Amino acid sequence: MPLNPRMTGWAGRTAWLVGASTGIGRATASALHAAGAHVVVSARSAGALQAFVAEHPGSEAIALDATDREAMRQAAQRIADSGRRIDLAMYCAGTYAPMRATEFDLDVALRHVQVNQVGALHLLDAVLPALRAQARAGQGGHLSLVSSVAGYRGLPQALAYGPTKAALINLAEVLHLDLSPLGLGVSVINPGFVETPLTAGNEFKMPALITPAQAAQAILRGWRRGEFEIHFPKRFTLGLKLLRHLPYTPYFAAVRRSTGL
Repeated sequence: MPLNPRMTGWAGRTAWLVGASTGIGRATASALHAAGAHVVVSARSAGALQAFVAEHPGSEAIALDATDREAMRQAAQRIADSGRRIDLAMYCAGTYAPMRATEFDLDVALRHVQVNQVGALHLLDAVLPALRAQARAGQGGHLSLVSSVAGYRGLPQALAYGPTKAALINLAEVLHLDLSPLGLGVSVINPGFVETPLTAGNEFKMPALITPAQAAQAILRGWRRGEFEIHFPKRFTLGLKLLRHLPYTPYFAAVRRSTGL
């Protein structure tokens, strides 16, 4: 049974993606454009956004820093002033740097919190009033947060990254409890390893690595099915989901054995 209203057609719908200049965000924006959506892309890099618009006629770019609360509000107002409703708001901005407790860097950790977590709260602040108004009018809407399988449980090298992604999973769960009775959809996206600028710095062989385009198709498929959690590739993520249920003693032993850390 689907946990969200199925999104089976995009013609005439507006999708706003924050963090869409590269990687999963850009690929998903491209796939939505191909499906007929009016796509609004946001990120810090105005040049990358304009390049996207040039390649995807009819799309719109609004440059912003997700950590800037007022910039996010102004972007949402700009969409509203255009007369468009927000059928999908997707938060896919993120930062990643490997970190262990033996090399703790407070500034880097706080930057992860600001970009990965607080930026998502800025998006909620900007769009929830409009989404709730749309719900009252029977028009609906959908919120989607890009988290990670790194948010399932503690993993080596993820001291800065993992906790912020765990927070997004919890946030999405709470949002679903609050918003689904109103007819609004909420989904959390938990990718495995995707070939993006964020993962390019990894010095290890990434298992089940997929392209951003493959990730985008998995995301659209999850929205069509009305899924709450969209995780991929299944050959990798299902194993990690099983690890979530292990008691701590075998879990810590399994992680140390598999990573050598």
